[in-house]
Amino acid sequence: MSYYISPRFLDKLAVHITKNFIELPGVRVPLILGVHGRKGEGKSFQCELVFEKMGIEVTHISGGELESPDAGDPSRLIRLRYRETAELIRVRGKMCVLMINDLDAGAGRFDEGTQYTVNTQLVNATLMNIADNPTNVQLPGSYDSTPLHRVPIIVTGNDFSTLYAPLVRDGRMEKFYWEPERDDKVGIVEGIFAEDKLPPQQVEQLVDTFINQSIDFFSALRSRIYDEQIRNFIHKVGFDRISLRIVNSTEKPPEFKKPDFNLSRMVEMGKLMVAEQKRVENSHLVDDYNRLNRKNYQPVAPQEVKPVPEPLPNGLTKVDNPSSTFNYNQDYTKQKPIPQINSLKKVDNSLSTFNYNQDHSEQIPSTPISQETLGQMRQIFAQGYRVGIEYVDERRFRTNSWQNFADHQIDNMAEAIAILESCLSDHSGEYVRIVGIDTKVKKRMLETIVQRPNGRMSDS
Repeated sequence: MSYYISPRFLDKLAVHITKNFIELPGVRVPLILGVHGRKGEGKSFQCELVFEKMGIEVTHISGGELESPDAGDPSRLIRLRYRETAELIRVRGKMCVLMINDLDAGAGRFDEGTQYTVNTQLVNATLMNIADNPTNVQLPGSYDSTPLHRVPIIVTGNDFSTLYAPLVRDGRMEKFYWEPERDDKVGIVEGIFAEDKLPPQQVEQLVDTFINQSIDFFSALRSRIYDEQIRNFIHKVGFDRISLRIVNSTEKPPEFKKPDFNLSRMVEMGKLMVAEQKRVENSHLVDDYNRLNRKNYQPVAPQEVKPVPEPLPNGLTKVDNPSSTFNYNQDYTKQKPIPQINSLKKVDNSLSTFNYNQDHSEQIPSTPISQETLGQMRQIFAQGYRVGIEYVDERRFRTNSWQNFADHQIDNMAEAIAILESCLSDHSGEYVRIVGIDTKVKKRMLETIVQRPNGRMSDS
């Protein structure tokens, strides 16, 4: 099977590796190339394809090997594998590299809860030392004065900002952010479905339908298509006999015919997978189970109190804003003078025009939604985010089991107002909140409750 290699990826790795095998006078070449990016975009697999194309032998280290109950073992392992790779270059006379997968998972520090061990310090220090002295890498307790061959190091990870800052400086590590473009995704997905004879037009439609998904999504989607045949096989054999039929069986292994990879079926299966992703993203049960998780835990807001309406001249009464919040810091012991109103003027209740990467010049109609909530939605759109609307009853509120009211993320103000009004009407006795979502990183940036049951706080 011929897989697709991104020209950008191939060019970056080929230049870095070749440059480390060439002596450029007066030029200091970084020894380490850090390939980082979102999860599931095929960083390690693209590296393997490049190595195979260039005929390069690889010595692997996993991020899971960078911790040990014995202090110093991981750093010694790095030095040992580096020296072994340098010996391969000398003996076999061909390019070899040392590759460390998921370096940030083994040597990174994500938050104050991540333990920073002696091994973590030694791993960072060892990589820095090798990058500064690539031909003089010694094992603990021994010394060899023979210079080693320079060995390029390729590291992969998701977030290199978690690593020790001096390690990732430009003189030691060259960075390459891998985010496949549409053409790259189409080429990679065509390679995934190459054996299934999926037409190029359908591959492009599939990629465009799930354009925000990572590469591993399409590989998992292909695997899902076989689920029906495997399920039928299990029912045919029986749940109690499936183990005997598969493991150490004298019968020949089961054979499955190639399923029908039609576009509509794959889109349907893909939407089910996306729905499962959203359920994971929307469930924050850890915040209820572990109150020590203060970074994500949001304390309950103070109880809302409806102020007493103030009498106005000419028999008018000030209408209370149901979403206003009582200010505990304000001194309410002093009476404020009531301004004298000589004449009443007609107030224009229309909203100002709002632009969000497209033409939103239409006037938004008047709405019962509070000005505070409207201002929050304007702020969400102004920051380039989209709006989600969620609701929950009092019982489910205790477990933070919110449900989506809209089946999509809203990208304009008028639609957000209409959907929020509908949600407030249909769930008048429940909690309702708006959510600001950054679609680029798929992260919830803001959560604000705009309605509570009967105007009071929950007991949780």
